[in-house]
Amino acid sequence: MLDIKTFRSALEQLEEEKKIPKEKILDAIEQAMAAAYKKDYGKKGQIIRAKFDLETGKTDFFQIKIVVDETIAKMEGEEDSDSAEEDERVRFNSEHHIMLEDAKKIKKDVKLNDEVVFPLESKDDYGRIAAQTAKQVIIQRIREAERTSIIDEYGTKEGEIVTGIVQKIERGNVYVDFNRATGILAAEEQIPGEFFQRGQRVRAYLYSVEDTQRGINLRLSRTHPKFIEKLFAIEAPEIENGIVEIKSIAREAGSRSKIAVSSNDEHIDPVGSCVGQKGTRVNTITSELLGEKIDIIPWSEDPRQFISNSLSPAKVLSIEIDENEHKAVLEVADDQLSLAIGKGGQNVRLAAKLTGWRIDIKGNGKEMASTDGENVEVSEAGEEKTEEEKEEKSKTKKSKK
Repeated sequence: MLDIKTFRSALEQLEEEKKIPKEKILDAIEQAMAAAYKKDYGKKGQIIRAKFDLETGKTDFFQIKIVVDETIAKMEGEEDSDSAEEDERVRFNSEHHIMLEDAKKIKKDVKLNDEVVFPLESKDDYGRIAAQTAKQVIIQRIREAERTSIIDEYGTKEGEIVTGIVQKIERGNVYVDFNRATGILAAEEQIPGEFFQRGQRVRAYLYSVEDTQRGINLRLSRTHPKFIEKLFAIEAPEIENGIVEIKSIAREAGSRSKIAVSSNDEHIDPVGSCVGQKGTRVNTITSELLGEKIDIIPWSEDPRQFISNSLSPAKVLSIEIDENEHKAVLEVADDQLSLAIGKGGQNVRLAAKLTGWRIDIKGNGKEMASTDGENVEVSEAGEEKTEEEKEEKSKTKKSKK
């Protein structure tokens, strides 16, 4: 016999720990009971429903019949139409249907396609096979309800930073435990040089919630540009409440990033808000990102000003822009050229990504740096190399070897 007190306690525990509403579990149980009853005692075509009383533990069973008439159902003995398209009526089944005139004897205001409910005899013993069927259906429905609950919970967190515990590390991928779901921090989403240990707490950007056959997967990233944006929102209340906006981000994870910021309040300094007193805010984020350098520059509606700012920390002497080709040519002092270009062309490359403009930099001397946002080419001033010239130069070097 079912211990109803223990059963209610188990339902409350499932609701608290698994976040599955009691009503969903009860619905799963009733459907399982109905399936078990039909398997042992039902007939073909029957619609059987169960009603479980959580107070008494008693289950009542009902047969449902759909109200039809000759326009909906084809009576037994009635000849089939030559064309299936001409007659779309269903075949009448006395276990599944009830004619309108008969239904009105039971309920006067009944209409076509309404349901008429008939009580069924309760059965105390469903049999071993039927009980197993009921158990399997209950487990399946609880899993489905739990899956829906997890999607509802973490779906609202998509695009946010989440914190979990490292569960295991396999083939470079880090699996992060969130109690009710598992997050995957793929190797390519990790900051170069990062090392994780089992049991370690880790923060990451949740960029996707995937519903797979094996369960719910939370796709995580620590290299995504939005990860920096969300970290600044945590550290700087001005960003969180919308006074300061991050307009664009260019990032080479683990090495260097540039962010462009603006303020909706003329009394609030956007750069200062992100840097914090004595650099506390930006230093906290830099530590989280394994020492990644972060350049914070003021955004401007004027492309000349914005592009000039983006080359920070280098100082720009002059700038010319070609809006048709979306290209800017900047001049800097010779002693600023290497700073403007950056190690391996990183500074000018990030500036191009941040602004969306192709940037050429020239000094007072002969050197010039050109970038399309991805590749940087340094050449003689005014003699920017074409792809053909680069290829020819490469062939010449090989032939000399």
